[in-house]
Amino acid sequence: MEIRFLRALLFLALSAWTLADDGQVTFVSELSSKPAQKLSKYGWYGNVRLQRFHIPEETAIARWLFSVTKGHNFNCGKHNVTIHIQYGAPPVINPTGRVFPNMTLWSPPLSLILPVTSQSSTTFNLSNPAPGVWFVGAHLPEHDGRIEQKGFPSCSYFFQPQLSIRRAVDTPILQQGTFLQQTVAPDTPARLKLYVPEFASSLSVSVADCSSGEAADDGNCSLVLQLGSTSLQHRPVTVNCSGIGCSATLSNPPWDTWLRVVVESGLDNRTVTFSIVSNFTVGCKPKSVGLKVDDDINKLRSKSNITNSTSADNDTVITEAVAPSNDSASLLTPLLPSACVWSIPVLYEELDVLSLRFTPVNRPNVSVTDTHPTLLTYPLHTLATGGTLNLQLTLNTTNVTLANSSSVVGCLSPWAPVLDLNHSQPCRTALFGGYGVRVNISDPKAVVRLPFPQSTTWYLTLQLTCNSSDCGNASMVSVVPEVFISACVEDCGKYGECRLLRSYSYLYAACVCKAGWSGWGCTDSSTAQSYGRQLTATLLLTLSNLAFLPATVVAVKRCYITEASVYLFTMFFSTFYHACDQPGVAVMCIMDYDALQYCDFLGSICSIWVTILCMARIKDVFKYTLFMLGALLIAMSMQLDRKGLWNLLGPVICAILLMVTTWVYRGVRRRHCYPPSWRRWVLFLIPGAVCALIGVCLYIFAETEDNYYYTHSLWHILVASCVVFLLPPKEKNREALGWSRGWSWTWSWRPRVCGYTLCQNDKDELYTVT
Repeated sequence: MEIRFLRALLFLALSAWTLADDGQVTFVSELSSKPAQKLSKYGWYGNVRLQRFHIPEETAIARWLFSVTKGHNFNCGKHNVTIHIQYGAPPVINPTGRVFPNMTLWSPPLSLILPVTSQSSTTFNLSNPAPGVWFVGAHLPEHDGRIEQKGFPSCSYFFQPQLSIRRAVDTPILQQGTFLQQTVAPDTPARLKLYVPEFASSLSVSVADCSSGEAADDGNCSLVLQLGSTSLQHRPVTVNCSGIGCSATLSNPPWDTWLRVVVESGLDNRTVTFSIVSNFTVGCKPKSVGLKVDDDINKLRSKSNITNSTSADNDTVITEAVAPSNDSASLLTPLLPSACVWSIPVLYEELDVLSLRFTPVNRPNVSVTDTHPTLLTYPLHTLATGGTLNLQLTLNTTNVTLANSSSVVGCLSPWAPVLDLNHSQPCRTALFGGYGVRVNISDPKAVVRLPFPQSTTWYLTLQLTCNSSDCGNASMVSVVPEVFISACVEDCGKYGECRLLRSYSYLYAACVCKAGWSGWGCTDSSTAQSYGRQLTATLLLTLSNLAFLPATVVAVKRCYITEASVYLFTMFFSTFYHACDQPGVAVMCIMDYDALQYCDFLGSICSIWVTILCMARIKDVFKYTLFMLGALLIAMSMQLDRKGLWNLLGPVICAILLMVTTWVYRGVRRRHCYPPSWRRWVLFLIPGAVCALIGVCLYIFAETEDNYYYTHSLWHILVASCVVFLLPPKEKNREALGWSRGWSWTWSWRPRVCGYTLCQNDKDELYTVT
């Protein structure tokens, strides 16, 4: 009821905004909602419930409504739901405070904490949000390590985000060099937009002729000028105008995009009129390549031939790639006097899911000078933001001697490049930060890794810098910039596995760690398991299955050959499944992991099924029919839901009901408790039932990730022990193979198998102790 009231209130508020007369701009409202998802405790990034929202251009206000509801009425206590909001890419989070891999850079997203009892909700408002894709992720607190069996009742919480926006549909456009008259009020700011072309080096927006209509305030309009949008990690540039005019200047503004301009008034109950104008400078353009595309096609063909010949002559290709490229150097020669940057064409190659590679079209080598920067462009689409952006810059000094005081500096920045690289200039554009790299003789290789990069165009600027004014012989050096998208950081290392995740149509990747290792790339060894502990866990989980050997021997001795074969099957596949299931280096897999797991689960449940049916002491024809029918049904259920709770409870309950029915029937018929021997109850049935009950309690309630290797081993021993106790004694008149020989050729209802006749025993066994 509370959530419905909040939704109705939110809709009425947006409707009021839409119907209100702003005076200059018309606003419309848009609503979007995502389905509720079940939250999980945080153990790795796969436990985060990720949702995407699209905010269109010219959005003035965005308001999220986050609702968390409890799935049932269990007393689960009070939990906090953590909500992360990130613009342009999924949020990179570190709720457990683990160590990130070396050279991995990240910025924490905006995080909200929502306390939850039974039903909770909260809102988050954002003015002038950046247009594009926004990501929202939510999760419960850190996982406590307890292993919850699937299908067993547990606490569940459901998270549902909703977004409402107020968007302008007729925003005035601020043209280059053209004054535009505007009016602002205390509650009605002036909203405009201007287009920044590519290769713009600076942008200025000026406010002039400010007047409030009052003679006393003509010299002080108190305006606030804002350039840009809000993306949580970056704020717009703000200038306070105290006189009749002011201006804001942006160096290295974002290229090829619409820039938001907002002017607000600081005067109460006053309407302020002013004139506004914008000017941008495009003073740095590369050399034009013309309209002919034949040269580019030939370059792609030659590159394809080089790639195809790599496997045949790998050493030659690598040598040519590392050697300085005369072709690359010749590209730098015909630089126009008005140009100030060398733009290197880059080839975009899509190799696989979340696997992209950017390479210079001519050769891997790129020539860098001290006079002008070298620029490489890397467009990154939304579908590629679910991986890791890797930059590896390698200095090649094969034929050039670089002084110790000289180095090649680079700046990897989104939206716009930094074209002025020197010792004092930071790697930062007007609205966004960049990532700087440096290589020299002492450190010829630099690496930068960016998990979940923003969806935009990235720029890499390279330039040779020297402490002295003249770099000497090393006025031009060669570097190899390697830029590529990988699913995970270094494929999660030795103790991790890179898994592909999906949120509807969006794909992203994350590392799941093992053997106690943790962190974004499974490089944090603070809680790592030693080799001795890994070996101990493997030996306990595998050798504990040898407890099925006594059960097999007892079954063979009592002429239960079918049951004994099931126990051998279970022991074999459980042993090798746990040998393959280990998280560390003490692992041995004799076949596919999925096949081993399926056979282990199938054998375990079939062992319980045949044991209880054997205790029922029904006729062999019905018993073996139920053996086969139950095995087929169990195999089908394993295929549908391997870890479902009812896959275990269903066969156990059915077998126990059948056993109790037969026992009650015999007891009523004989007017005596069945089995009649008190020794059978005290020495066998009760100890076996206690072992089974303790094993089930350990399996369902006591297992955690830390104690799994010995609690689950104890489960193996208890289950095998209860089989030894619960197997009934040998039936009378049964030979070693369980069949009686006979050569009768007369027709009867009794089945014949390979010349043998199934013996019919009309006597009721009394469960006597032999």
